[in-house]
Amino acid sequence: MFLSIAGSFYIFFVHVYKPGDRIEINGIKGDVIDIDSIYTTMMEIGQWVSSDNYSGRIVKLSNAFVFKGPVYNYSQDFPFVWDEFNLPIRYGSDIEMAKNIIISVAQEYLSEYVNASISDWKDVVDKYYIEDAQVNPTLAITMTDNWIQFNLRYIVDYKKRRLTKHILNEEIGKRIQQTNGKVILASATFEIVKIPTVNLKEEKTTHNKQ
Repeated sequence: MFLSIAGSFYIFFVHVYKPGDRIEINGIKGDVIDIDSIYTTMMEIGQWVSSDNYSGRIVKLSNAFVFKGPVYNYSQDFPFVWDEFNLPIRYGSDIEMAKNIIISVAQEYLSEYVNASISDWKDVVDKYYIEDAQVNPTLAITMTDNWIQFNLRYIVDYKKRRLTKHILNEEIGKRIQQTNGKVILASATFEIVKIPTVNLKEEKTTHNKQ
């Protein structure tokens, strides 16, 4: 109890988190609903539901846990997170056309988050003296055994990560279909190597003659 009370003072005076923040503590992720002298109450996120959706469970966690491990705050100072996804493109596709599709969709649907995050990220860099990271969408290309992998990295509101990924995938998929086969999404392929047959009877006859 004493450790929990000490934890509540620590939370309030150090501003570890506050009601409305999205945090992860002791392996539990959720939005903070209330903080009292003993417990932090959260609306849980994840578990049996995918991505950043509410599970529907209310979690009460002892404030003492702030002393027992890291506290991840998704919304304090900088209410944005970086996200990314990979897009496999088949060899033989028009690579420049694929790049233009992905970049144009990213610029069209992510400009709102980029513009909103610029000033906030500058404040974070000035406050914590960290490296100034890229908030504009970036595209990296990797050659693999089966396809050309496009990796899109972008910044997004921490509460809209799942929805934004869905919109980007859906719109990029539509525009790739409109290329009439010039850009094709890849799928896993397997190459079956034929093993040459060995004439065991002939080898055995030769061995017996020797």
